[in-house]
Amino acid sequence: MDIKSLEKTAAEIRCGIIKAIHNAGSGHPGGSLSAADIVTALYFDEMNVDPKDPKMKGRDKFILSKGHAGPVQYSALAVKGYYPMEDFMTLRKLGSKFQGHPDMHKVPGIEMSTGSLGQGISAADGMALANKLDNDPGRIYVLLGDGEIQEGIVWEALMSAAHYKLDNMVAILDHNGLQIDGETKDVMPTEPLDKKFESFGWHVIKIDGHDFDQIEAAYKEAEQTKGQPTMILAKTIKGKGVSFMENNAGWHGKAPNDEQWAQAKAELEAKIKELEG
Repeated sequence: MDIKSLEKTAAEIRCGIIKAIHNAGSGHPGGSLSAADIVTALYFDEMNVDPKDPKMKGRDKFILSKGHAGPVQYSALAVKGYYPMEDFMTLRKLGSKFQGHPDMHKVPGIEMSTGSLGQGISAADGMALANKLDNDPGRIYVLLGDGEIQEGIVWEALMSAAHYKLDNMVAILDHNGLQIDGETKDVMPTEPLDKKFESFGWHVIKIDGHDFDQIEAAYKEAEQTKGQPTMILAKTIKGKGVSFMENNAGWHGKAPNDEQWAQAKAELEAKIKELEG
């Protein structure tokens, strides 16, 4: 898929995210929007997956370790064709399979149920190691939040991945600098992240997480890296794509009202129309 098509797809995914969260009256828009370009590039350009055969042998797998951003994965899977977008619009409704956090037993395309922070990357370690032992060509991709990496379990998983030389594993850090209580540097500083990840035995790539050229180049470099796992430090903007949500920690876990949804919809539809021209 060319860059313009990826940008249009990302805008469609963002529109689905905001519509579903508005319908639900609750959810996590900020971190879902910041990760949309990263996730779009994975599903529509990088990963070997088949919506018609979600359990295909040898497939690549994506694990959303920051599970509260479930809407970005749900929306991407809908646009990819795993299920109709209308189904996703039942997000967080009683009886819906689209819970606030991903459930691998209910939604096709979800490889691991996540929510408790740090759980996803730990499971990704096991999947990558299993693929090595089984000579399975599938690659494992896992998305982390920069508030999430304040959890100790994340660093245990990082050590394990390096120890077992899991070069079939790629972690992407959605580095938007904000978490529920404000700026990550004020809540619990974690910098210098590149040096820390390198000291834990990871190959580190730093990119703009909204530049598809850089995102795709990073995925290709990760494929060529042997003997160690890759960490992609993706600098992102929380709430990306919706002007009044950008760089605002208040939109970590709040749904837009009718007026805000109308504004967000207008902005995203204008972006889609621009990219179609």
